[in-house]
Amino acid sequence: MSVGPREDASAAEERAQEEVYMRAALKQARAAAEEGEVPVGAVIVAGGRIIARAYNQRERLKDPTAHAEMIALTQASAALESWRLDGATLYVTLEPCLMCAGALVQARVERVVFGAPDPKAGACGSLYQVGLDTRLNHTFELQGGLLEAECAELLHDFFRDRRD
Repeated sequence: MSVGPREDASAAEERAQEEVYMRAALKQARAAAEEGEVPVGAVIVAGGRIIARAYNQRERLKDPTAHAEMIALTQASAALESWRLDGATLYVTLEPCLMCAGALVQARVERVVFGAPDPKAGACGSLYQVGLDTRLNHTFELQGGLLEAECAELLHDFFRDRRD
């Protein structure tokens, strides 16, 4: 089966738009790094627009739950005036942890796109498959590896600088 030029163009446009959203998440991650936070950034998209932007703030808020995803979920819920984020997509620079993946299930997020995998704590493919677990009351689509090298490099540089 061949793919026509229209389908190729449509797929390229979709990929380009997804990269725009991930670059917005990377901008948030850089803001976290500037504040001495682990550089993870997230945006939530609904209806074709960004409705939430957040980055890790565990140190600033002295809160172990202040992950980028958790803060973005709170913002998105406020923007939509609902805890149900049906149809929303989360773009995050690092694979969500178990806590965040659980919150994404609870929020009924439709899709999660992450940049770098997290082999030590990732719950969306690396250690667990929370978003795909049909025993839960909700599942979500997963896509990993969008701008992976750029996302991973930001984390690598941050931790290298911390060690130096």
